[in-house]
Amino acid sequence: MATTPRRPVNPMDAANALFKPKAKTAAPAVERPAVPSSRELVSIRIDSDVLAFFQEDGPGWQDRINDTLRAAMKTAE
Repeated sequence: MATTPRRPVNPMDAANALFKPKAKTAAPAVERPAVPSSRELVSIRIDSDVLAFFQEDGPGWQDRINDTLRAAMKTAE
């Protein structure tokens, strides 16, 4: 016959034991290669006339701003 009773002596201790947090183990670090063509969402303030200039030609205005900034980077080198 078992030496422990079928029901715990103190129900509060039994409940606490059930909800006791388990020890957390750190997940292994995943090394991801840098993606050179990835894009990042940022928020910048642009003068309204500059924004209107790029938006005049319709969709793709964000790409046009990106191309202009990339060209400025090349001339600054």
